[in-house]
Amino acid sequence: MRDFLPADKARRERVLAVIRERYRVHGFDEIETPVMEDYDRLHAGIGGDNEKLSFSILKRGMDADGIRAAADDPAALADLGLRYDLTVPLARFYATNRAQLPTVFRSIQIAPVWRAERPQKGRYRQFVQCDIDIIGDASARAEAELMTASLDVLDALGLEGGSIRVNDRRVLDAMLDVFGFVPEERPGVLITIDKLDKIGASGVVAELRDRGAGATAVDAFAEYLDRPATTPRFDDDGIRGALPAGIPDEVIAHLVALGETVAAVRGADAPLVFDPFLVRGMGYYTGTIFELAHPSVEYSLGGGGRYDGMIGRFLGQQVPAVGFSIGFERIVDLLQDAAGSDDRAVVLVHDRDVPLAQLLRLKAGLVADGVRVRLEQRPKNLKALLERSAADGYTSFATVRTDTDAASLEVKPLA
Repeated sequence: MRDFLPADKARRERVLAVIRERYRVHGFDEIETPVMEDYDRLHAGIGGDNEKLSFSILKRGMDADGIRAAADDPAALADLGLRYDLTVPLARFYATNRAQLPTVFRSIQIAPVWRAERPQKGRYRQFVQCDIDIIGDASARAEAELMTASLDVLDALGLEGGSIRVNDRRVLDAMLDVFGFVPEERPGVLITIDKLDKIGASGVVAELRDRGAGATAVDAFAEYLDRPATTPRFDDDGIRGALPAGIPDEVIAHLVALGETVAAVRGADAPLVFDPFLVRGMGYYTGTIFELAHPSVEYSLGGGGRYDGMIGRFLGQQVPAVGFSIGFERIVDLLQDAAGSDDRAVVLVHDRDVPLAQLLRLKAGLVADGVRVRLEQRPKNLKALLERSAADGYTSFATVRTDTDAASLEVKPLA
């Protein structure tokens, strides 16, 4: 968990403002949910490994004897926990407030989440997630809206050239079935396949054998991996050509429809890339999955997928849902100049003997005109003060003496 100095905070807020504005113009509405959820909801088996990283909150009123008696049962010690993502709270929110929401609900959630990570570069125990979700639409249009809105965000932040890797959990299930992996070994097989970018095809095959996966299935998968590497076109022929025979037609049709819809918005060179080995580890994904990529970095800048089964756990009936999460912390690190400066921000550097009433009159006049104003008493090292003010986003300064008034105030640029 981190502190943020003024310049860092300003940069983060400017990036957040762009994200909010672009998502709102795409028809999404912002909501807010509590930072805590019920312990049982956070540990319902739908959050994957993140459930293990959840911060739990000790039940109120437990005495020492009660704590000792429940020491071996986390569920008996805690009844609440800090949210580890924004999707589980959204599912609960929708189930609670459905009667007041439209049939197809497009939500924005921008808020901190908490995970008990081991602190290291790029992994924090508190970080901001920026999610958009569409609930109530089972068609490829929902995924297309999420993708075009998120690509628009990258463009607006000056990160043009982004692309989205796309797959479908139903494709992965069908592939494992075609190769002959039995159902009970498939979760572990997917964990290994997810390492393909890191350890390569030979490493994946070796690890599958070490796991004790079925030899015949591993041989079939190894043969599939040995095919010449190509980037398939995002159309029917390209997707079918990248997959083994036996993938359900309706799944391929869903992906093709998605590609056509995004192309209608982004043009013929729509930045979608079909990746049959994209896994994404969250246990709640049921259909399309995707990750946001940019040529400036090797890691993803966001991702998401369809989670049609989650809301049904809270509502008692199935509701289609799909979401996309922008990797805010990664994006803000790429935009070191995003703090910018206010066009009209002035530091009034005053002598020690200038009356306070005079200073506040000058400040009030500038503020009324829409100018951001900071008062600073003149130090011995004026250069250091001006440099710090520029780093904080101020663009100009003026010297105030006992005889200075609004008419004689001379504003000079800091640069």
